[in-house]
Amino acid sequence: MPTDKKSKKSPLKETPLRLPGQSLEEEINRLFDEKIVMYFLFATVFFVLPLVDWTRTLLKTPTNPWPSTVFASVVVAYCAFRVLRTYRQVNLLKLARDGERIVAEQLDSLREQGAAIIHDIVGDGFNVDHVILSSRGIFVAETKTRSKPRRGSPKVTYDGKVLLVDGLKPDRDPIAQVEANTRWVAKTLEASTGKTFPVKPVVLFPGWFVEPLPRGSPVWVLEPKALPTFVANEPVKISDSDLHLAVYHLTRVARVGSR
Repeated sequence: MPTDKKSKKSPLKETPLRLPGQSLEEEINRLFDEKIVMYFLFATVFFVLPLVDWTRTLLKTPTNPWPSTVFASVVVAYCAFRVLRTYRQVNLLKLARDGERIVAEQLDSLREQGAAIIHDIVGDGFNVDHVILSSRGIFVAETKTRSKPRRGSPKVTYDGKVLLVDGLKPDRDPIAQVEANTRWVAKTLEASTGKTFPVKPVVLFPGWFVEPLPRGSPVWVLEPKALPTFVANEPVKISDSDLHLAVYHLTRVARVGSR
């Protein structure tokens, strides 16, 4: 007997929380679908046109393959350029995605301290990589995975004002980004709970040597393995009941953003 699909519904009452690096994974898939595949198919079509003309020529069927060959060469060259440029973007996104996933694995040790961790919270035109909610505070962490030079002693420094990666300022300021995300998380929690929580911005550079921070640094800039120790050294600031409240409300925000 056929089943009426309209009479059934999903048993899942909530959408799943997002995975670490999910926004980057989605961007990688978008680039492949909208650019690489499109340009590849476009180039293939224009490659076939002169191929048909040359086949007719070799078979001594009257035709002139040169116009289509020149036109196809221009189109194929342009498509190849676009595909190569997109591949570079994809490789950078894959590096960033893998960095977020490795950091997520390293942050799991914080769960042993009673912390809750939410990854890849989507806002309006931005995303927050990781939020650690613990009795010692709420920490908004951004992962910045950068390639390192093969030689020398590359390092990350932050003097409380200026961030340098191997002696250079990043194109996009990670400090400004994480501070904006931190304000968004703090305001979101205050609006949904009616309470003010201590929220700390953190920038993580996996695999890099990070110089020790100055005392009282407004932003923690760390190698991810150091974060659990920094958190453990903080005094208790949030009661258990308030922590559960914050986790509940931020989890709801994360689920809404994942739809």
